[in-house]
Amino acid sequence: MVKRVIGFLFESSGFLIAGSLVALVWINMVDHAGYEHFIHPLEFWVNDVLMCMFFGIAAKEIRESILPGGSLSSPRKAAMPLFSTLGGVVGPAFLYVVGCWLFRQPSLIRGCAIPCATDIAFSYLVARIVFGSRHPAIAFLLLLAVADDAIGLLIITTCYPTGDINLLLFSSFAGGAMCLGFIMTRFLKFTSFWPYLIGPGILSWFGFYWGGIHPALALVPIIFTMPHERYDQGVFVEIDHDSHSIDDALNNFEHWWKRPVEIILGLFGLVNAGVMLSSVNLVTGLVLFSLLVGKPLGIVSFALLGGYLFKLELPDGMNKKDLWLVGMAAAIGFTVALFMSTAAFPAGAALDGAKMGALLSFSAFFLVLIMKKVMSTQKNTN
Repeated sequence: MVKRVIGFLFESSGFLIAGSLVALVWINMVDHAGYEHFIHPLEFWVNDVLMCMFFGIAAKEIRESILPGGSLSSPRKAAMPLFSTLGGVVGPAFLYVVGCWLFRQPSLIRGCAIPCATDIAFSYLVARIVFGSRHPAIAFLLLLAVADDAIGLLIITTCYPTGDINLLLFSSFAGGAMCLGFIMTRFLKFTSFWPYLIGPGILSWFGFYWGGIHPALALVPIIFTMPHERYDQGVFVEIDHDSHSIDDALNNFEHWWKRPVEIILGLFGLVNAGVMLSSVNLVTGLVLFSLLVGKPLGIVSFALLGGYLFKLELPDGMNKKDLWLVGMAAAIGFTVALFMSTAAFPAGAALDGAKMGALLSFSAFFLVLIMKKVMSTQKNTN
C-alpha cells in the first residue's frame, strides 16, 4: 500500500503539489516567520542549483524531439502545433500587457512572460484524463508543450538576467563547457552522464552564474553535447531498462534523475509556493486571466489562422472542439510559471501576486473537465 502511494506521487507530480500545499498551509496557518526562516537558506540551492536537473530533463525532451522520427524533426509534421504554440505565447503575453496598460501599471510589464508558460507534465496528465492515452490530441499537446518550454527557456535566458550581463564570462565558460562536452562525446566516447555533470556541467553553471544568466539553465547547452539515441523514442515513453540496453548518456541521465527530480520539484514547491492568501492582487488577476483566456484563445486562433493562410491541418481524428480542450489544458502554468515569477520580480507584492496566479492556474484542470462535460452533453443532445 505504501509503495503504491509513493509510486503514485512520483507518477502524478504529487511531490510538487504536496510541497506547494505544505508551504501554503505553513505560511498562512502555522508560522509565517518560521517558514521564512526555514526556506531562506534553501532558496539558492533549490532554485539555482537543484533546478538545473529539472531543466536538464526538459532540454532532453527538446533535444530528442529534433532527432529523426521526433515531433520537431519534420516542419510539415510539426507545422500546425508549432504555429499554435506561437499563439499560446503571443495570446497570454498580449492580454497581460494590455491589462498592465489599462490599469496604468507599466512596471508590471516585466512579468508578461509568466503566463506564456505551460507545465508539460500536468498538461499531459490532464489531457490523458480527458482524451485517453491514444487520442491524436495527446501528441499535439505534447509537441505544443515541448515547443512552448523551448521558448520559455529562451525567454528566461534573454529577458530575466540575474545580474549585470557579462557576455565575455558567459560565452567563455559556457562555450568552453560545450566544447569539452563535444570532445568527451566525439573522442572519449563517454556513455555515463556523470562526467558531463561534473566537468562541463559545473563549468557551464559558473558561466551562467557569473555571466548574469539564470544558473538553473546551465545544463541546457550541455544536454545537446551528450551521446543520444539515433531516433526519438517519443516524449514520456517508458523504456524497459531490464530488457532494453541503454548505452547513451542522455537516456541514462533521464533514467537516473527522473525520480530525484520529482523530489526536487517538491522542494521547489515548498520554497516558492509559500505566499499569503491575502497576496492576491492585480498581478494575480493578470497572470491568471492571461493563462486561462489568452492561452487557449491564442492557440485556437493561431491554429485557425494557420489553416486559413497556410492550409495547415489538424491531425486525423482531432477536431476544433478538441483544440479548445488542448488550449485549456496548456493553460496550466504551475511549475514553469512559478519559476518565471521568481525570475521576473524581486521579493515583494508583485512576486507574491504572480506566484498566486501561477498556483491558481491549476484551476484549468477543472475547467477542462467542465468543458469536456458540456461538449459531451451537447453531442448527446444533438
